Amino acid sequence: MTKESKLGGTFKFPDSSTNVCRMGYGAMQLAGRDGNKLVWGPPKDVDEGIAVLREAIASGVNHIDTSDYYGPHVTNQIIKRALHPYAKGLVIVTKLGARRGADGSWIPAFSREELTAGVHDNLRNLGLERLDVVNLRVGGVMDPIEGSIEAPLTALAELKSHGLIRHIGLSNITPRQFEEAQKITEIVCIQNFYNVAQRTDDAFVDTLAQQGVAYVPFFPLGGFTPLQSSVLDGLAASLQATPMQVALAWLLQRSPNILLIPGTSSLNHLRENLGAAVLELPSAMIAELNAITKDAAPAARQASH
Repeated sequence: MTKESKLGGTFKFPDSSTNVCRMGYGAMQLAGRDGNKLVWGPPKDVDEGIAVLREAIASGVNHIDTSDYYGPHVTNQIIKRALHPYAKGLVIVTKLGARRGADGSWIPAFSREELTAGVHDNLRNLGLERLDVVNLRVGGVMDPIEGSIEAPLTALAELKSHGLIRHIGLSNITPRQFEEAQKITEIVCIQNFYNVAQRTDDAFVDTLAQQGVAYVPFFPLGGFTPLQSSVLDGLAASLQATPMQVALAWLLQRSPNILLIPGTSSLNHLRENLGAAVLELPSAMIAELNAITKDAAPAARQASH
């Protein structure tokens, strides 16, 4: 079995020679916490964070999701320290649309000047000359908000035309905003809140699959911690797996355009996440999981992404 098959197969971005492994890695949890300031400052154990990144790459992961407003700057600096010079074929996806206040707040940052500064911050802290993929992060804390995204997306498209960005994606958006975006520039991926219980984007996932656009689900801080389901727990126990592994495996089997970016600062948790990519769920089990609705999960939505 190849590393690619062990990680859920691959997906190819348009105009790219790289096949991205569908099981990737999200770097948000590489940042630490300072009191009530989440995703702030360095982690308790920088060395383990570096080890996590290196083991992920050694295991075949070639898709890392990050942002320079994680920390801020911390996660990108750790990624650079751990992996630079980067292996051929590694795709680093970052996102813009926010900056951090001194109190740890997440402040919208959509002006041309803020987006330009954000691109250069990411380039500098990652040690890159061009960013592989930049996602424009809009909407609310967890849910999309309708409204035009023309102005900030046009600014990003101009930075792409200057050679600073290779591909553009969107995060926390609606199908209508996706249609608007396609008139401005090519969109290669969408990051939205989605899991086995939160199924609002079901039709959107299928539409994007038909167009060859990647769909990357994100979750509240802590992965699936807010998702409590006796069905999920029971099925996981029957497979001698964790509920998180089953939830990730369901996503991989949901649609071939879904890419996963579970994050952790723990080696053991990383290995658990990677193990989900080889977990095959029988059709009867998938049917049971499909019956779970967002009503099975508490309303806790406590973190920005």
